[in-house]
Order: sequence, then C-alpha cells, then structure tokens
Amino acid sequence: MTPPFVKRYLIALDQHKLIAVASFAVIVGVSGVVAIQPPPSPTYKAEGTLAYNTPATSFSTTGVQIQEQGRQLTPQILLADNVVNAAAVQARVKPQDIIRKLKLKLPEEGKKDDAPVAPVIEIEYIADNQTTAKTVLDVLMQKMVEQSRLINSARVRAITGSVEKRLPEAQKALRNAEQQLERYDRTEGPALFAAQDGTLVKEITDSQQQQRQLQITLSSVDAQINSLVNKLGLTPDQAYTSSALSADPIIAKLRAQLLQAETQLEILSRDLRPEHPQMVALLRQKEAYETLLRERATEVLGGNGVAAPLPGKIRQDSSLDPARQQLANALSGLQTQRDALQQQLQATTKTEQQLREQYQGLPNKQLERGRLAQQVQLQQDFYNKLLAGLADAKAAETEAVSSLSIAQAPQVSIEQEKVTNPAVTLGAGTFIAVLVAGGLILLLATLDNTFHTPEEIRQSLVQREVPVLAELPLVMFLDPEQGDAAILAKPDSPYLEFYERFRSNLRRVENKSLRVVLLTSTVEREGKSVSAYNLAIASAQAGKRTLLVEADLRSPSLSKSLKVVCDPNATIEPLRYYSAKSDCIRLVPNIENLYIMPSPGSQRQAAAILESSELQQFLEDARGRFDFVVIDTPALSRCNDALLIEPLTDGIVIVTRPGYTQESILAEAVEELTEAELPLLGAIINGVDKPVPLTTTKEKEITAEYQETTTIEQEELEKDDNIKTGAMRF
Repeated sequence: MTPPFVKRYLIALDQHKLIAVASFAVIVGVSGVVAIQPPPSPTYKAEGTLAYNTPATSFSTTGVQIQEQGRQLTPQILLADNVVNAAAVQARVKPQDIIRKLKLKLPEEGKKDDAPVAPVIEIEYIADNQTTAKTVLDVLMQKMVEQSRLINSARVRAITGSVEKRLPEAQKALRNAEQQLERYDRTEGPALFAAQDGTLVKEITDSQQQQRQLQITLSSVDAQINSLVNKLGLTPDQAYTSSALSADPIIAKLRAQLLQAETQLEILSRDLRPEHPQMVALLRQKEAYETLLRERATEVLGGNGVAAPLPGKIRQDSSLDPARQQLANALSGLQTQRDALQQQLQATTKTEQQLREQYQGLPNKQLERGRLAQQVQLQQDFYNKLLAGLADAKAAETEAVSSLSIAQAPQVSIEQEKVTNPAVTLGAGTFIAVLVAGGLILLLATLDNTFHTPEEIRQSLVQREVPVLAELPLVMFLDPEQGDAAILAKPDSPYLEFYERFRSNLRRVENKSLRVVLLTSTVEREGKSVSAYNLAIASAQAGKRTLLVEADLRSPSLSKSLKVVCDPNATIEPLRYYSAKSDCIRLVPNIENLYIMPSPGSQRQAAAILESSELQQFLEDARGRFDFVVIDTPALSRCNDALLIEPLTDGIVIVTRPGYTQESILAEAVEELTEAELPLLGAIINGVDKPVPLTTTKEKEITAEYQETTTIEQEELEKDDNIKTGAMRF
C-alpha cells in the first residue's frame, strides 16, 4: 500500500505539474545561458601591505595609549569616505568601483601582540587595467597611513579638550569642599578642641560635684525645716502667714476691737434680744471689724483677697507670741533658702545634661569633619590628576604620528578566472532544477489544506475523539442526469455489505436506541445525499420501517432515483405540503418498508420552513410512526440548516471524502459541535479505495471513465473559492 505522504505528494504533482515543469524549464534555461557565456577577459590584481608601527620611545603616557589605540583599525575606518574619494579623484575611477573591487585582510583578533613578526594589513585591488590597479592601491595605502595619523592627532586633541573642559569644574568642586570644611571648623571647632584637651570632661565633673554639694546643703535645710515644723505645728507657708499677720499692728488693734465687741455682745445677749438697737449696733460694729480685718489681711498677704483666709483663721494665725513668731520667721527663711537651692540644683543638672549631650555628639562631629577633610583630599587628588593629565596630553600632541606604515609597495599580477565546463554547468543546473521543482511540489503539498487520503481523515477524526462509523467505497452516479443515488436499490448491489456495516455500527453508538439520525457534511460533493439514501435503503432491507427525509431545501430533489415524484404544488405552498402527511410521505416502489419525503426543491426561505411548526410537528409524528428516520441536510459550510433541525434528532453524522474535505473546515465543525454539546455520533469516510465487485458491463465502463475524469474534476474543485478557502463558515 502506498504511504499517505507519497500519495499526497503524487496528487500534488498531478495537480501542479505545470508549475513544476515551468520552474524546471526556467532553471535549466538559466544554466544553459550561463554555460554558453564566453570566457571573461583577464584582470590585474594589485597587492600591497601596511605594517603596524612599533611604539617608539615616548615621554607621555597618553602618547603610548594613542599608539596602542591606533592599532585597533577596522575596514570602516580605513575606507572612510575621504580616503576613497581622494583615491578615486587621483585614479579617475568611481568610488563605488573601489569599494566593490577592494579586499582588506586585517590581522586576526588576539594575535597582533603575540605574533613573532609585526602584524600587517594585506590589501588587494582588482582592475581591468594594470596602471589603474597600481595607482588606486598606491593612493589608497598613502591615504590610509595619513588617515591613521589624523585619527591619532584627533584623539590627542579630544583628550586635551576633555581635560581642559573638566579642569574648571574640578577646581570649583575643590574650593567648595575647602569652604565647607572651613565653615565646619568655625562652628564646631571649639567643641572639638575642648574635647581634645579635656575641658569638657572637667566641666561635667565640676557640675556633678556642685550637684552633690547642693544636695547635701538641701538635706541640711530640709532637716531644719522639719524640726521647726514639728515645734510650731505649722507648714512653712502657714508659718509665713502667721508671722506676717502677727507682726502687723493694725491687725492686732482690729483683733482687740473685735474681741471687745464680741465680749459686749456676750454680756448684753443675756438681757437683751437680738432685735434690740444696742445689740444690732454691736453686731454691725463686729461685721465692720471683720471686714476691715479681712481687707488688712489681704493687704498684708497679697493676692487681692482671692486667696485670703477666713476671719476666724486670720484671728488664729495672727495670735503668735514673740518666741513662736521668731521660730516662724526662721522657718520662712529656711523655706526660701530651700527654694533657692532647688532652683540652683535644677540649673546645674540641666547644664550637666547639655554638657553630656555635647560630649555624646562629639564622635559624630569628628566623623563629619573627617568626611569633609576626606572630600577635600579626594577633590585635591582629582584636581592634581587632571593637571598631570593635561600636561601629559599636551606633551603627546608633539608625539602624534601614524600607527601604520607602508611595508610593501603595490605589486601587480595578472588574474585569469577559471573557466567552468559548459556540460558541468548545464548538469548542475539540471540537478538544481530537479531539486527546486520537487521542493516546490512538496511545499504545495504541505500547504494544501485538503485531505487526499482516507488515512489523513481517519487520523484527524481520532485526534478529535470522533468515532469513525464506516469507510464506504466510491459510489458513482450510473446516470448523471437522473442523479442515481440509490445504489442499493439495484438487485445484487455490491455496496450492500458496506452500508449494512454502517447501519449496525450506528445502532451500537453510545449503547442507545437511535430513531432519528441527521446526515450532513462540511462542504459540497462529499456524498452525504448518497450516504443518506443508501443508509435508509439498508435499514428498510433489514426489516425496519424507515423514512428518508430530504431536508436540503437549497438543492433539487434526488427522489427520481427511487422512482418517486414530489407533489408539483409543494414548491408553491411548502408549509401546506408538510402539514399534509398523506401528500408529503411517499411509499418507495420495489423497496419494502421504505418511505421518502421528497424535497419541494430549492426554496428562498429555507430556514423559515425548517423552523416552522408544520415541519417540527411532522418530525415529531415521524418519530412515533417509523422505526428509523434518516434526514439529509445541506453542508455546514453552506448554511446552518442542519443545526436548525438538530434539536429534533437523536444525533448528527458527518460525511467526509478524500479530495474534498478540508482539514480546517472539518476541525472547525467538530469544535463547534463539541463546544455546543450537540450529539455528534461520529463520521463516515466516503470514496475509500476498497475492492468492490462490479456485476455489469456498464458499471465497469463507468468505473474506467470515472478514473480518467477524476483528476479534471479535482482541478475544477480547486478553483471554487468556497471549497478552496472555506470562506463560507457556519
């Protein structure tokens, strides 16, 4: 059996043989033209050598570096526009000719310094004239040497200009760094110097000693205050108040008058009522004394009377005797001394804290000064390097020379191209033509999207997990005008066993009983109608009450192959035709148990008819009346009629055929049906090359005629845009 790849290649070769012959003829013709060309005229090759100069004794580092950089030359540098144009002017040739005919061979990378001899640049120039070749190469070599010198001089000047440009910036940066260090020393210098000579530590120690002395004195004063408080029974504030009130003569006089008024009230209260005029006068007098006493106490103690004590408290606090008053004065003095000592202690503590903070910040200040000093040093070093580099670059300007020199003057020799044997050229062209033609056919076979063998279709279906229900042999129309699709209707048909196997495989799909099956294809002419007709005939011959429904309302009916004629009025009123079951269902003569519902022919509103309630009711009724219903629908790439009828069926069978089915359209159809979760039962492959015994002479003649016309039919299908590109999607 021929492998699928070889079969596809042979089919592509048969389809595109004109392209293969044309490409073969063109390449062989070109090789023939090349073979008969006359031998070329002799040419002249001028050869010269440029050597890299060994760096001479130099007094500047920049000069040595420039010489080393001058050895890193490239063809773009050596063949700059100024070099080529100058050579072209002197030799009177075109610059493009110099570039095209010149060849440079530079030293290999990494061997310029390791080679035992000085590295060289080999230059070749080919021309039709000996004088031109020598003149061009001589001028080129001189210009290359001059180009190297100009490049070295330009590099030195570039270095000098760069250093001179950066020198003012470096000087300015150095001055800024010095000024920052000077300002820092001016502000933080005394603290740093105090830390260095120990003055700051001594101040902290003296502050601590002063705090200890103040704490001792404060403890002594606290002891004296506590002793006086115990003796007087008064706090220092109370002692101050009592002392001030007792020392005032006006308060003493008012206390005496108040005591006298109270004494008279006490005496008269035994004999007189409170309402008595004398009692009322004494009470007013007492209140006046108390008011005066409060006002005087306020004047003595201060506070504008806001915090003045009660009258009774004033009389009690102002009754100290001289001894207690002396103790109260001493207690007040000690309290004042204690307050002063505490304030002094707080000030000393604060001073110590400030000194400690200053001492703790000394490392950071020292680091900051060190950083500023380092910055000054770095700027100074950079400035010194720039000065030294500028002096070195100026010295290198006087030493700038070319890095190349002419090691060998141009020498001219005759170049004669080797003439190839015309037979060899023609043979090589023929061989290349065969390879190109074969490769072109292989490319076209690879780009072809159509399946050409059943094995390719089977492999594609298996990859997409679509069962192959049957592989049916090629069924030919015995009468093309009548559309003889019912092959199994003929007695002793050799195709019966294939369709019987298809029918039995269909019954075992998913272990369920199928009553209504829809057949469709991806493109036209894949044999879906032939498969639907013969599947229905095979089911009827198996004893099943079978109905064949022609649901392809976009093509003419094929019912004539079963000797059945559709109602002439069906084309005019198709809905009434489907509603009358007695008119649309016809019994097929000569085939027992087979009924057919012929199509009314091509309809403009096919989709509306398929979605009508009349047709839906008809299919529902047919499900109950018949054992098996086969529905023939249009191709999926043509319209969506099959998807409109699918909800009324039990599953879909896709019909394929080598030479017609396209891989992209089949993959898209299977993917769409799978994503929509439609019941895809499987697929059948038509046109399989299987041996079928032919029983009549007429069938044998038609088979031979079909084999002769198969290639022409496929070429015509390739011109159909709908089949070639799959433009009509569903």
